[in-house]
Amino acid sequence: MRVLVTAGPTRERIDTVRYISNRSSGRMGYALASVAAGWGHDVTLISGSVSLEAVPGTRMIYVETAAEMLGEVLGAVTDADVVVMCAAVSDYRPVTEFPGKLKKTDRRLILELERTEDILGRLGRHERRYSLVGFAAETENVLDNARAKLKSKNLDWIVANNVGIPGRGFDSEENAVTMISRKGEMHEFGLQSKSSLAVKILSTVFAGLGDGDR
Repeated sequence: MRVLVTAGPTRERIDTVRYISNRSSGRMGYALASVAAGWGHDVTLISGSVSLEAVPGTRMIYVETAAEMLGEVLGAVTDADVVVMCAAVSDYRPVTEFPGKLKKTDRRLILELERTEDILGRLGRHERRYSLVGFAAETENVLDNARAKLKSKNLDWIVANNVGIPGRGFDSEENAVTMISRKGEMHEFGLQSKSSLAVKILSTVFAGLGDGDR
C-alpha cells in the first residue's frame, strides 16, 4: 500500500533567526514510517525540522512551516491508501515576519499571531479513498478531547496521548497511547518504545482496512 506519514514540528518564523515551534522530536512519525517501509509498503515521509536520520526505504520530503507542509501533503495525498498525520503542526504563526534579525530594545515586544490552516481538518472534510489517522496530544480530558477531534476532523482513527506526564510523548523515546476509531473501537497501549508502538498502531489501522474502513 501507499502510506503517507507526517512527522516532527513546524517552525513559524518571527525573523531571520527566531521562530515559534514546539517540543516534538519527530520520533513517533519516523518510527511509523520505518515500520511501514520495513513491511514493504511504499512510504512517503514529510518531515518538519528534526535531528533524526532519514528513514531508509522511504521518500523523504523536508519542510519548515505549516504552509509548506500543507502544500507537500496535498501533493502527496492523492494516491495514498493510508495517511498518518503525526506531525505537530503549529496552530499559529506571526502575522509579520521581520526582515533580518529583530534587534532587542528596552520596550516590550508584542507579537500578533494568526491561525495556520488546519491540514488534518482539510483532509477530513473532502471525499477520500484513504484511511485517515490523526494524533491528539493532550494534557487534560485526554479521551474526551480525542473523541471530539476524531469527530470534528472526520477521521478514521485518532491516537491520543497525555503529553503532560514526564518521560513520555514529546521529546521522549517512549509513549503510551489510546487509539479510538470512528466506529467506537478502542485500543490502549501502555508505556513502551515508540518503535513498538508504531508496530501496534499500524497493525491496528491495517486490520481495520479489512473490516470495511477506507
